[in-house]
Amino acid sequence: MPRSALRQRHAVSLAAGLFLAASCVLGFAEAATRQYWAERPGQPPLTPPIVADWVSIAEAVKPAVVNVAPQLRGAPGRGLPQTGRVPQVGRASGVIITPDGYALTNNHVVEGATAVRIRLADGREFDAKIAGRDPQTDLALLKIDAAGLPVIPLGDSSRLRVGEPVMAVGNPFGLEQTVTTGIVSATGRVIGEGAYDDFIQTDASINPGNSGGPLINARGEVIGINSAIFSRTGGSIGIGFAVPVNLAKFVVPQLAESGQVVRGWLGVTAQPLTPDLAAGLGLPRSEGALVSQVWDGSPAAAAGLKRGDVIVEVDGRKIGRTTDLSLLVAATPVGKNVTVSVLREGKPLAITAKVARREQGPQLSSAPQPEGEQRARLGVAVEPVTSELAGQLGVTVTGVIVRRVTEGSPAAEAGLRPGDVITEANRQPLKSPDDLRRVVDAVQPGTPLLLLVQRDGTASYLVVKV
Repeated sequence: MPRSALRQRHAVSLAAGLFLAASCVLGFAEAATRQYWAERPGQPPLTPPIVADWVSIAEAVKPAVVNVAPQLRGAPGRGLPQTGRVPQVGRASGVIITPDGYALTNNHVVEGATAVRIRLADGREFDAKIAGRDPQTDLALLKIDAAGLPVIPLGDSSRLRVGEPVMAVGNPFGLEQTVTTGIVSATGRVIGEGAYDDFIQTDASINPGNSGGPLINARGEVIGINSAIFSRTGGSIGIGFAVPVNLAKFVVPQLAESGQVVRGWLGVTAQPLTPDLAAGLGLPRSEGALVSQVWDGSPAAAAGLKRGDVIVEVDGRKIGRTTDLSLLVAATPVGKNVTVSVLREGKPLAITAKVARREQGPQLSSAPQPEGEQRARLGVAVEPVTSELAGQLGVTVTGVIVRRVTEGSPAAEAGLRPGDVITEANRQPLKSPDDLRRVVDAVQPGTPLLLLVQRDGTASYLVVKV
């Protein structure tokens, strides 16, 4: 037999063998999968993957994404800001949510602004009114005098699943109408922004200038407002965060009506119930929110809640973590009686409490606005590190905590981030925002400002070119 024919026969035999082996493996995998789900009748079967037509979705949503250019008090015009040597057009992003001109963006985009200019995708420009701001969720509502505008429908962020595809649309570094895609990396992220942290994490590329723009699902709906990134370079490294649209649905009607948000308040400070804490309390599971403090004169105190109680439900809704408690109570109408189910020394107990308005009790302040010159020169919003806040952050230092960093500001260029604790400025200890303001006011133009910053338990110096 010719050698070529022999090689051909061997090849055919090998291919047949591989085919039979692959068939056996696939058959075994299919049988194993059926057995797996048969043994778990209460769990849903795997669903088909979500396929997104990003081309059609991009064409549909881009007309409703706008460029937002704020004018800050005491700052020069921001029409053509600079990043390095590249001229940038505009400052941030927003999304039109009603045909008559309401647009949603981030609070940190317009905080401290004396005027806001909006440019539509078709090139038209409008002066925008700030209808309301909510520093607690980093959302702001803008209004322009226009009608018949394109909008993007709001989705349901509670239905998001880790791994499903998403699209971010905005103006990164001033490059208008930029589209990036990725997946939902996680939900319910707490990143140290406040009591209502519940961020969507995505690896869709988000950069400075994307703030306030929409995060879109495969159905072409807004499911988040892009708000923050984690980065060591100032650019995207695949870790971005968006405010869930369901949180915006609670905030927007109130901002449109009164310019502010009213939230419910019980008057407790809660911390996560870790497995070690659960074991120490004699609890079988680490589910719920552990009450670490009950404020005097609060609804919780009047109802009989005590330190050490573990809140597991409020009006029948389960509390898996402390953020669940904050969000649920905040959305409860003021004056409503709620049933708070707790575990006290391992025993279940139902307590009735009357929800009050949040402003009636001690609370973390919203990010204060550094006034005029300091805001323009440094570009940060800070608040004092109180004993309560120090406990929540797990820090033992005194100083001021950075709540917001203005994009493109000297502070941003120096590498300051939200959550940093500034303990010294030009070798002077800080205890309040006024201390920082005095040091900044004394700095001559062009003189570097030396900051001692505590981040993740490590102290380091940063130099800000004021």
